[in-house]
Amino acid sequence: MTAERAHRGDGTAGRSRLLVEATPALPVISLTVAAKAGATLDPAGKEGLLRTVARLMRRTGDGLTTEVIDERIDAMGGSVGVDVGHSATSIHATVIKRSLNDLVDLVVGILARPSLSEEELARLKRETTSDLIETRENDRELGQRWFRRRLFGEHAYGRSVAGTIESIGSLTHSDVVARYAQTFCSENLVFAFAGDTSPEEAQGIAERISSALPSGAPLPDTVPEPAMQPGRRLLLVDKPERTQTQILIGCLGTHPKDDDHVALHVGNTIFGGTFTARLMNEVRSKRGWSYGAYSNLPYDRHRRGFSLWTFPKSEDAAACIELELGLLEKWWQDGVTARELSWAQRYLVRSHAFAVDTAGKRVGQALDEVLYDLPPGYHSEYLERVRATTLEEVNAAIRKRITPKDLVISVVGTASTIQKDVTAKIGDLASVEVIPFDRDG
Repeated sequence: MTAERAHRGDGTAGRSRLLVEATPALPVISLTVAAKAGATLDPAGKEGLLRTVARLMRRTGDGLTTEVIDERIDAMGGSVGVDVGHSATSIHATVIKRSLNDLVDLVVGILARPSLSEEELARLKRETTSDLIETRENDRELGQRWFRRRLFGEHAYGRSVAGTIESIGSLTHSDVVARYAQTFCSENLVFAFAGDTSPEEAQGIAERISSALPSGAPLPDTVPEPAMQPGRRLLLVDKPERTQTQILIGCLGTHPKDDDHVALHVGNTIFGGTFTARLMNEVRSKRGWSYGAYSNLPYDRHRRGFSLWTFPKSEDAAACIELELGLLEKWWQDGVTARELSWAQRYLVRSHAFAVDTAGKRVGQALDEVLYDLPPGYHSEYLERVRATTLEEVNAAIRKRITPKDLVISVVGTASTIQKDVTAKIGDLASVEVIPFDRDG
């Protein structure tokens, strides 16, 4: 951080939390206003509600039209966007230093004075419905959505942040107004600043925004921990005339508060976390079945899923799945070697520099710790924990957290072409489900 002469601040602004990573390297400031509330708050049948609220706020701030808001942002040389996940909602803004006050005025209007007009809501619902229909043409997104849906079932993480055609159609103006009032109160917000500012300036801006918002009770997190269903379950998302497939195989993964969280992360790096990992070597380098082959282990406020992702040709899909299952079984049974562990530790330590090389990335890590209730020191002690991880800890974590006999196997492809071979290669299937690619869900 000395190269950028960065200064970190961590405090409060009124009733809100404040994070600051200041550096004069460039005359640019990034501001994030985040709520510790996400799509898990959407009631069943109203999926996509909070995302709709956030997008509508961005389009109707201060009672302005979308066109006027966009013109003002362009004139400032800035950008303003919204992001809604399962556990958090954020408004991100970036602007050159001289336009900061104008940008803050606009953000206040978006957060505290959106018109949420019924006319704009109707337009947004039509656009969202069109986007959801268009998503059916993206095989990767289809695979990811249905994998999550079957992995988590009725748990909130299994529901779509964007919603479904049916749920978006059911949203009313009163739904939107009520969710806005519940979510965007000052006690529920976290402010994060990065760039050419100071802790004092950032606090003044945060208080200016926070004071424009009503007071209210912080939203509790009532989401339970997900549970894994037993057995191997195959889901075929049937799409006509596909020459390529999208395959996701996985189970529940890790939670940041698990004592073996870092150990499993190191083990995943060896198995499928890099371009030279086991999975890539076997699937792409040796056999040429898929251009990419990775395993993923994300974190959130609650336990997420561990997954393998490949996209072979239809004719290679069954053999690729068989290979992946075999690699997964071997990883679980035999663990990793001392040589692999040493390599992974060096790789993770050296590559970590790219995770903290800007003020925005550093404050983003601090923001994640607040939004997702990460353990204290999750990021600041990361390198120390990676270096301290032992071979026994890695292999124990793999055996404890990965469940090769309890898996969701999601395949996007043409069922009539691949179903028979895929089913035969998996074996020990608890269920087989075929759904049309254009099914709303």
